[in-house]
Amino acid sequence: MKADALRGHLDALLLATLDGKAMHGYAIIEALQERSGGALDLPTGTVYPALRRLDEAGCVQSAWSTVGGRQRRTYRLTAAGERALQAERIAWREFTAAIEGVLAGTASRA
Repeated sequence: MKADALRGHLDALLLATLDGKAMHGYAIIEALQERSGGALDLPTGTVYPALRRLDEAGCVQSAWSTVGGRQRRTYRLTAAGERALQAERIAWREFTAAIEGVLAGTASRA
């Protein structure tokens, strides 16, 4: 899946991946790929700037740690990130219900 197809959804995907645990950047990329059945194979040049943006927005907090003798920046959700994720999940359900109603030819009762 191309990164352009994810426009507007990348932040939600990153927040959902971090829901419940702290992870370093490459582990986030691997988790996205695994959870999507391989459909999301995002380059570091897409993921790391988004993580920095989320960090600056206060949705994630980052800290340096040493793993296996290597320095890695680890990210975790903040309270603001948890609220943003909840809002993204609600918006996604509303969006998919509306699109499903159109594609299936049925009316959606919101």
